[in-house]
Amino acid sequence: MDDVTDRRSDGKTAAETAADPAPYYRRHVFCCVNERPDGHPRGCCKERGAVRLRNYMKARAKELDLADVRINASGCLDRCELGPTVVIYPEGVWYSYQTPEDVDEILQTHLVEGRRVARLLLQPEDKGPIAEVGRAKAK
Repeated sequence: MDDVTDRRSDGKTAAETAADPAPYYRRHVFCCVNERPDGHPRGCCKERGAVRLRNYMKARAKELDLADVRINASGCLDRCELGPTVVIYPEGVWYSYQTPEDVDEILQTHLVEGRRVARLLLQPEDKGPIAEVGRAKAK
């Protein structure tokens, strides 16, 4: 089927020139809560307390009136050894977090103030258990 009738005088279709709609949420937070079988060599975020932390993050975001931020449970984000992990969009910023205090810092610093929590940031090249990543950052 030819869509010639849908093309503008410059040769582009309306879909090619339409602006993206405004985002529904200002930020979208995905918290990995994936569960792997016991003894899996990569471990999993769920066994490291991810569900409890995600539930805390969702409740705290509501308390902070972050209505334009969505906190979601996610399946595997494939950074299991670094978990629990969270990624925030649209920036694509990754964190490893382990305590409610870490959650509070991410919410306040990243989502409220728009800054990064350097001590919890994950870089694309970060691999291996979080203890190793933390040691590498401290050097």
